[in-house]
Amino acid sequence: MSITGPGSLTAANLTAQTNMFTQLDTLSQELGTGQAAQTYSGLGSQAGVAMSLETQLSALGGYSSTSTSVGTTLTLAQSVLTQLGNAGSAVQQSVNQQGAFALDNNGQTATQGSAASYLDQILSLLNTQAGDNYMFSGSAVNQPSVAGTSEILNGNGAQAGLTQVIAERLQADQGASGLGRLVIPAASGSTVSVSEDVAGSPFGFKLAGVNSSLTGATTTGPSGSPPSISVDLGSNPNSGDKIQFNLTLPDGSSQTVTLQATTASPPGANQFTIGADAVATATNMQAALTTAVSNLAQTALPAASAIAAGNNFFSSDPPQRVNGPPFNTATSLVNGTTANTVFWYTGENGSTPALQTATAQVGPSMTIAYGMRANEQAISTLVANVAVLAATTYSASDPNAQASYQALSQSVTANLAGQPGTQSITDIEANLANAQTAVSNATTVNTQTQSTLQDMLQGIEGVNQNQIGEDILTLQNNLSASMAVTARLAQLSLVSYLGPVAG
Repeated sequence: MSITGPGSLTAANLTAQTNMFTQLDTLSQELGTGQAAQTYSGLGSQAGVAMSLETQLSALGGYSSTSTSVGTTLTLAQSVLTQLGNAGSAVQQSVNQQGAFALDNNGQTATQGSAASYLDQILSLLNTQAGDNYMFSGSAVNQPSVAGTSEILNGNGAQAGLTQVIAERLQADQGASGLGRLVIPAASGSTVSVSEDVAGSPFGFKLAGVNSSLTGATTTGPSGSPPSISVDLGSNPNSGDKIQFNLTLPDGSSQTVTLQATTASPPGANQFTIGADAVATATNMQAALTTAVSNLAQTALPAASAIAAGNNFFSSDPPQRVNGPPFNTATSLVNGTTANTVFWYTGENGSTPALQTATAQVGPSMTIAYGMRANEQAISTLVANVAVLAATTYSASDPNAQASYQALSQSVTANLAGQPGTQSITDIEANLANAQTAVSNATTVNTQTQSTLQDMLQGIEGVNQNQIGEDILTLQNNLSASMAVTARLAQLSLVSYLGPVAG
């Protein structure tokens, strides 16, 4: 029979206690960190799954950061676009509410001075930065979007600005004769004719058609090269009969010259006196047509010319200039260069659609586009019309100044109101609103996915702290009892263990 002494029991207890201390230390770490293991190896077969979940959560964190940044940029962009739209509306309102026609020392109205201030505001808005990035520069986010107001209007050294481009274009559109590049020769017998001066020229009036109620008259054209219209008065018309010449102006707008036959001599405005015969009447009609076209060339044409020059300057890349000098006989446009013309838009201008020049991945399978360029149609139209209004000047001694200014004001107001089928500021806002919605939806999905993945990861890496607490309490109780037993055993001798010997 073998006897186990107290020493052996004490050693066993001490080993057990060491194990319990180790378990208690492990449980305490788990309770403090909330993790089942401090390394992936401690997770055993679940390590690979845990690493995959961690990778996905890290990616979602990156998407969330990107969404926040893009969301901030989109909010700022929407604010800028709203202000641009408000500026355009303010210019329209200023034009509609202007008072009497009065020019300052610079040859401009108060409304034009106001337009210059709004132009400066618009250009400043277009150079808005989100962080260090210029929002309206396309993909070239490190460079300003547009040039400065003074440079655009007045030029920079050898580089022509808008004011010079407008002046050159007006010379080309009015022509040397002042008839808007139309040729109206003396009547040939009973025939009156009018033609464009050069075939294919972009300047001046273009013949669009003729409508006649002149008794006995025959009209032909526009036809030929250059196009022409002829009116053969086979007999004298009746008083009150009319003829209309339809013209297209450089900005694409239309004007009609209406002449009425009358027996009055001298005739009234836009009338011609019926003569003794068709030949005499044709002479009178030719004179009336020349006067009417000349008046239109001094009123409606300068306004249309300025708008066309603005379009050439702001909406073309590169900007277009009159191919001169001389300008009043020019027959074509030519590309401006950085050496001789201000380029108002200074951002990136590639073939990629503006919206696609900035993209961001805001989710595992969600990429949004939110790029913008200052030369998008809606924005360049706004800038062009406000700038043309701010750049045009008039002479107080010009009897046609007021009529020309009113024609320009009407064109600017109509253009700022927007034309059917053309891009508007609200179209750009709508595109960005779609991007904002996509970012918001992606953020919601990412948050939900993060929550799910975190729960899964917690199920692998985490611990049940309530259970850990219970286990620690149990270990502490067991350890306390074991230590008490060990202490008692350590006080026993072999004699006391065997009991007293009988005498």
